[in-house]
Amino acid sequence: MGFSPEGVKLIISGLAAAAVGGALSIWYRWLGAPGLLLGIFFSAFSAYFFRDPERDRIFAPGEIACPADGTVMSVSSQENPELTVVRIFLSIFNVHIQRAPADAKVESVRYFKGSFAVAYKPAAAKNERNLIWFADSAGRKFAVEQLTGSIARRIACYVSPGQEVAVSQRIGMIYFGSQVAVYLPKSARVLVKPGDKVAGGETILGLW
Repeated sequence: MGFSPEGVKLIISGLAAAAVGGALSIWYRWLGAPGLLLGIFFSAFSAYFFRDPERDRIFAPGEIACPADGTVMSVSSQENPELTVVRIFLSIFNVHIQRAPADAKVESVRYFKGSFAVAYKPAAAKNERNLIWFADSAGRKFAVEQLTGSIARRIACYVSPGQEVAVSQRIGMIYFGSQVAVYLPKSARVLVKPGDKVAGGETILGLW
C-alpha cells in the first residue's frame, strides 16, 4: 500500500504538527496536547484518504478496465448519441486515484472551469473538470473525465498529450468526494449498471 504524491506532503505535515505538539506538551500540556492529537488525526486521515493500493489484475484483450473506485451512478447515451457515458461517484471512503481503461495514447487533456455541485447530483456534470481523451491502436477513441465535488476542489492529472499509457496505469487523482465519467463508443458493451460497486484497475467496465 502506497500513497499518492499529494498525500505524502499532508501526511508529513500532520506528523510534523504532532511532533511539535508533543514537544510543547512536555512544558505546556494545555497548549501542546491539542496540537499533538490534531496532528495525529490529520496525518492518519490523510494516510487513509490518499492511499494508493497496487492493482495487479491482468486484463484480457478486449476488456475495458474501470478507471475509478466508487458506485456507478448512471449508464446512458442521452448526452451524446454516439457515446455511452458511465458515471461513477467517489465518496470520501473510496480510493481517489484514476487509472487508464486500456492501452492507448493520450490525445488531449482539457481543463474546464465550472460549478461545484455535490458530486452525486446530476448537476455535477457541469462541475469544474478535467477531460482526458485517448486513442488505442485500433483507432478507438474514449475518454476519462475527472470532476470536482462541492468540498475539495482540486484535480491532479498525471498524463499529457502524446503519452502512451498502459491499462490500469495511474492517470490522475481528485481530492475528496468527486465523480469520474467514462466516455465509450457505442460499439463498446458496458457490463456495469447503476448501483454497482466498482474498483479502478480491478473491475471489468466493459468489452470492445
